[in-house]
Amino acid sequence: MSVPFSAATAAYGNAAQLVQGGGNVPSQQSTTGGSDFAKILSESVQSVVDTGNRADQVSMDMLNGKASVVDMVTAISETELAVESMVTVRDRVISAYQEILRMPI
Repeated sequence: MSVPFSAATAAYGNAAQLVQGGGNVPSQQSTTGGSDFAKILSESVQSVVDTGNRADQVSMDMLNGKASVVDMVTAISETELAVESMVTVRDRVISAYQEILRMPI
């Protein structure tokens, strides 16, 4: 599966904006389970953003001659794995939500 570079950078920017508070996340939750889930989700997104930032820094270090190609490839691979994991979780959550909607009342 190949993802266009522009789509990847847009997703990265959207994730960063969500973590920085630009998303539509309710500030108050009625149950503690909801706030725990929101906290876990926020930490997961922050982890993906941090991994991307680390890969960006290693890429810049390589351009400046301070890092090796192996370091850059490793950092990019870690970022790719983190983004793919986050997309998989998102797909599973959507699938579970759709399954709940199909349940008879």
